[in-house]
Amino acid sequence: MNRRGPVRAAVRTGRGRLGATQFPGGRAAGERRRLVCLATGLGSCAGREWMTDMSESWSGAGLPPAAAERMAEVRGSGTWSSALSTGEFAAVRAVGFEPVGQVMGSAVYHVGRSGRYWGYHDCLFNGAGFGFSFGGGAGPAPVALSGQGAPSAALVDVFEQARRTALGRMTAECSVLGGDGVVAAELTMAPFPAQPNCLEFKVIGTAVRANGPVRSKTPFTSHLDGQGFAKLVTAGWVPVELLVGMSVGVRHDDYRTQRQTYSWQNVEVTGWSQLVHEVRADARTQLQRQGARRGGDGVILANGTLRVWREGCLRAASRIGGTSSEQEDHVAEATMIGTTVARFETGGSRPGTLAVLPLGNRGDRLRKRLAAVASSPYGDPAEYRRLVTELNDAGGQG
Repeated sequence: MNRRGPVRAAVRTGRGRLGATQFPGGRAAGERRRLVCLATGLGSCAGREWMTDMSESWSGAGLPPAAAERMAEVRGSGTWSSALSTGEFAAVRAVGFEPVGQVMGSAVYHVGRSGRYWGYHDCLFNGAGFGFSFGGGAGPAPVALSGQGAPSAALVDVFEQARRTALGRMTAECSVLGGDGVVAAELTMAPFPAQPNCLEFKVIGTAVRANGPVRSKTPFTSHLDGQGFAKLVTAGWVPVELLVGMSVGVRHDDYRTQRQTYSWQNVEVTGWSQLVHEVRADARTQLQRQGARRGGDGVILANGTLRVWREGCLRAASRIGGTSSEQEDHVAEATMIGTTVARFETGGSRPGTLAVLPLGNRGDRLRKRLAAVASSPYGDPAEYRRLVTELNDAGGQG
């Protein structure tokens, strides 16, 4: 028997009995398509009319046909791919895991009710539309937060659904390859260039499998790289899920805000300070709540971003019966990405030493690490500065 196993031998040579079900295109193609059926969740392909064109329409359930075919090819080939560096690969193996393949998930969502015309960015300020010197007697403008039920909550729900869809497709690929989780997962959200009001959510990482009989019911996902994952496991913790905490806040530029921005003195714009503080706090709260719902004991933060822009006030325009107004609102969007973790060892034993000793020129190693931090969407500015300083100190070594 071929040492690579009957399935791989059959795929490679086209020989051997692959079961009672016959498929068009030969037995090797038949086995590959059987694996595609397993990858898409269809189970056995017996009695089914095979879809000969993998580019046909897809219902959205399970893996996309192209992804299912790719997973079938990976399983049939007996080889795997990975974006892990040599150090990460060694660290993952040191704690009892093996890479099984690179996995990804993506989803393009059309935000059909975007922005100002559907009230997502309503400031909820009763004084909007009145003169700045009066404000309708409504007092200071509040911050309308998505996490507290503001209209922008519906927009955040769309982003959360898109994230979960992309993450679900990545973990489905992980399960097809027999993995127990995904490490070094990078989540990106970007405008879809081919169509306005569309966003692409993409997550890509390396699936790993534990060397042991215990299997996880649901694959874990984590932004931690190989070394970070190894340190976490060695310390008695395990990643649970890659999470995104998001918040959108809207605040009307009320009379006090206008007065402070036009002041000749150096003064704090208290309304805008309140806006960015509350929207960041709400994003952090959403991240913590998600972690608790997933059964985590804590969250390791990967990255945090803040966007602030201004828009014409919807409420003021509605009050004067027009489509626009001279009054403005400021909108802040805070996003925090992190991995929720859970403790699997509560004993007091000290973790063993995990040593990864790099070889070669120290300067070259520092430059590679510097490039990795600079290119990563989760790059830490403090780590970047530390590496620059260390590289400068290396002097003649690099």
